[in-house]
Amino acid sequence: MANRSNLTIKLLPILLLSAALAGCAASGSSSGSSAAAGNTSSPGTAALFSTGSQADLGKVTLRVGQTGWASLEQGFKAAGVDDTPYKLEFSVFQGGNLQLEAIAADHLDVAQTSEIPPIFASQSAGGGNFKIIALSNSNTLNQEVVVPKGSPLKQPADLKGKKVAFVKATTAHYFLLKILQEAGLSWSDIQPVELSTADGLSALLSGKVDALASYGNSIITAHENGASTLASAKDILSGNFPIEATPAAIADPGKHAAIADFLNRLNRYQEWARQNKEKWAEITAAATHQDPETALKTLEEGEAQRPSKVLPVTPEAIASNQDVADALQTVGLLKAKVDVSSFFSDAFASEIK
Repeated sequence: MANRSNLTIKLLPILLLSAALAGCAASGSSSGSSAAAGNTSSPGTAALFSTGSQADLGKVTLRVGQTGWASLEQGFKAAGVDDTPYKLEFSVFQGGNLQLEAIAADHLDVAQTSEIPPIFASQSAGGGNFKIIALSNSNTLNQEVVVPKGSPLKQPADLKGKKVAFVKATTAHYFLLKILQEAGLSWSDIQPVELSTADGLSALLSGKVDALASYGNSIITAHENGASTLASAKDILSGNFPIEATPAAIADPGKHAAIADFLNRLNRYQEWARQNKEKWAEITAAATHQDPETALKTLEEGEAQRPSKVLPVTPEAIASNQDVADALQTVGLLKAKVDVSSFFSDAFASEIK
C-alpha cells in the first residue's frame, strides 16, 4: 500500500479514473458498443462460458459506468477487444459517486470508483445495492489541491478561512481532509464548497473560489489555464480503484459470465494502451481537448508510477479501505464505524486472469 502519511486511501476516480460519491449531477451521456458474434479467445473466456452459454450471452446487456469521458468504449475499440458476445452499454459520469447512485437505482450493472464512494454508498438504503468484486490498481497522479494563476496562497496552511471547492464523497473529499490535517487545520477552518468536477473548475477559473480539490481532466485543464499545485495527493491515496457490481448481476449466470469476460478484456485494453502510448494519447487528447503531448506525458507518468491492472479483491485492499473509512468516521464525516468487508465479494477471484 502507498504511503499516506498517517493513513491510506484510494478513491477517485479515475483513471483517468479517479475516483468518486455525493450530490453532483451526472453528465449522463450513454452509448452502446456491441458485437454480435463474439471472439471467445480472450483470457479465461472458455471458463466463463461454463457459467453462461454463448446463446445466453447473446441476450445479455452489460451496463457499465465510467468517469470523465468515454475512455472504456473508445479504448476497447482501439484495442480490438470490443468484439464481445454480449452487448456492452457504457455510460459516462462526472464521478464514481454518481455511478454508485446509478447502481443503487439499478441503472448500471458495473461501476468503477475510488475507495471513497463505496463507503458513503453503503450507508444508503439497501446498502447501496453493490459489492466490490475487483480492483483496478492505477496511478494516483492529477489528484490535487490547486490554486488559480496569481494566487497569494503558497502552502496548505494558507487555506484557513478560504473558499475551497471539492467533489463530495470522492477522493477529493478525503485527500482535502488529510491535507488540511497535515497542515494543522481542521475541516471547520475552511469554507468548503461542494461542486462537481466541471463546476469546481469553472469556479476556480472565474475566481469564485480560492482553491479546488479535484482529479483527472479538471486538474489537467486547471494547469493549462495557469493554476498551480498547492498540494498533491499522490502519496496519500493507495491506488486501489474498486470495481463494483450489483448482487443481481453477480448472481445471474449470463451477466456473471459477461462481467468476468469484461474484467479480462479491461486488462487486455490496458496492456494495449501501454504498448501503443502515442496512439492512445492521440485518442485521449481529441476526446478531452488536450494537446497530444500533454496526454502522452500524463499517460507515461501514470504508468511509470503504477501500471494499470485489474486484480482480484485482496485482504490488503480491504484493510486499506477500512483505514479510509475509519479516518472519515474519526472526523465525523461518518456517524458510526463502517465495516467495509461487508461490501466486498470474492465472487470473481478465480476468473480474473
